[in-house]
Amino acid sequence: MIDEIKKSLLEQGKNNPDNLPSLLLVDDDDAFRRRLAVALERRGYCVTSSTSVNDAKVTTKILRPKFAVIDLRIPDGSGLEVVAEVRESNPDARIIVLTGYGNIATAVAAVKAGAIDYLAKPADADEIDSALNMGDRPLPPPPENPMSADRVRWEHIQRVFQQCDCNVSETARRLGMHRRTLQRILAKYSPNE
Repeated sequence: MIDEIKKSLLEQGKNNPDNLPSLLLVDDDDAFRRRLAVALERRGYCVTSSTSVNDAKVTTKILRPKFAVIDLRIPDGSGLEVVAEVRESNPDARIIVLTGYGNIATAVAAVKAGAIDYLAKPADADEIDSALNMGDRPLPPPPENPMSADRVRWEHIQRVFQQCDCNVSETARRLGMHRRTLQRILAKYSPNE
């Protein structure tokens, strides 16, 4: 496995004659990862993709990327493990964490691990490029289309529900709501925005 990754990275180095800045993209969603990789390559990055924490860690040790875009939830572990590995291999790396379950606790954990920003999925390439290159500005600009309050509420309920192993009674207890109310909320589709 390691030899395959090394061989792939050496090939990629040969295909990067312009010495474009290296970017590690870690996401298990194949379609999203491919689209984002193409879009970031068009913006001047030499993108190396990975679908697992273990592959990303090996790639990081070899590549020492200047930039990284890492999904928080990966089937074989947490994206925060990769953030720490990237930070260790290149202390100057600029790291963005992506997630479909945005909340304050995970945003703080991502920043403590070494990320410079935290974006909710589906983030587009312009947002990511802007965040990666924001320089020393203390805060990124506000999003053009922020999530609605209903969407934030839905995301929070879904996250707690997942953390409770999809146990409705435990989730309702933790959220301080009646179980039947929670069941009605979970039966509905998520808000569009």
